[in-house]
Amino acid sequence: MIAFRVAYSLGQTVFGRLLDRIGTRRGLTITVLWYSIVSILTPLARGLGSFAAFRFLLGAGESANWPAATKAVSEWFPSKERALATAFFDSGSSVGAAVAPFLVLPIYYRWGWHLAFMIPGLLGFIWLIGWRSLYESPERHSRISPAELQYIAADKCGDDLQQRITQRPRWRDLLRFPQTWGVIAAKLFTDPVWFFVTDWFPIYLVAKGIELKSSLVVIWVPFLAADLGNFFGGSLSGYLIKRGWSIGAARKALVIFGGIGVTMLIPTIFTKNLYLIAAMFGYASFSFAAFSTMANVLPSDLFKSESVASVSGLSGTAAGFGTIVAFKLIGYFSDAHQARAGHSFDPIVIVAGMVPFIGMLLVLLLVRNSTVTERGLVRQI
Repeated sequence: MIAFRVAYSLGQTVFGRLLDRIGTRRGLTITVLWYSIVSILTPLARGLGSFAAFRFLLGAGESANWPAATKAVSEWFPSKERALATAFFDSGSSVGAAVAPFLVLPIYYRWGWHLAFMIPGLLGFIWLIGWRSLYESPERHSRISPAELQYIAADKCGDDLQQRITQRPRWRDLLRFPQTWGVIAAKLFTDPVWFFVTDWFPIYLVAKGIELKSSLVVIWVPFLAADLGNFFGGSLSGYLIKRGWSIGAARKALVIFGGIGVTMLIPTIFTKNLYLIAAMFGYASFSFAAFSTMANVLPSDLFKSESVASVSGLSGTAAGFGTIVAFKLIGYFSDAHQARAGHSFDPIVIVAGMVPFIGMLLVLLLVRNSTVTERGLVRQI
């Protein structure tokens, strides 16, 4: 598991840069082909070391998905529609994670783990046929009308001229921009909290003295709430832009809503009522997802096409390593407080409720029009 997470975290920065250099269509073709082949070959593993190596390669290949999705949204959607489009791919990953066990487990129980890796790998090749047939940049797509192209290009006025004037920003250039650090903070201070909710929520309920059988009825609540929060954040942000709000104000309104809303995790330490805890976790997950949608759309709002995937990848790498560290700390502190029956998770839940709030403050501080905006290096919001 750790091999996959490390590769997935590092790969987002590496493949994000590659996607900006060679394009979304070609870049995602290469990476999906990569991890599909790796998945098919995984049954060749003959021990823990070789299996970890395959997991590392799989994580590296899959790491390109998020920067590629963000870049594709920046290519195809104007600012007032980007957040909703982002909500679709963000929530789609949650739906996929929920559906996957129902597809993979029957294969595993019927034919063993070898085919449980090989069949998903083969499905990747089928997906590639659809991707290569359907996806192209708007300027090159054969089925786009002139009116649609003009509608999409309206948001990019001045970008082409500025690209001819300035060189493609390097990593070290991007890391000098406060807006880049704002995007990194948005992901770093939200993703680890979501993984805490998804992976530790059932364990937290058990630590509160609630039987696992009883808790099964509410385990799905954070997942459903997060999907709804994605679409709420994406829809409301787009609506505010259509009503005349600036892009920055529309995005930050949802960041504030999310940063404050996730603090609803904290009051759960004062109750053992299953449904009240589920309701508060649900509201916190809804709020997180609205914030997360803004975190994912900010690279395409702030940066031109040749840098979108690079910045998205940098933020994904930070979030990935933040999640790894958070998981280690959660395990350590939950063990350290195990003697305090029912309260072993209280400090962890308090921190989890406060971390996105800190992320909110950093986004408000760093994501704003500045001198680099005036120089045309970052888009005005």
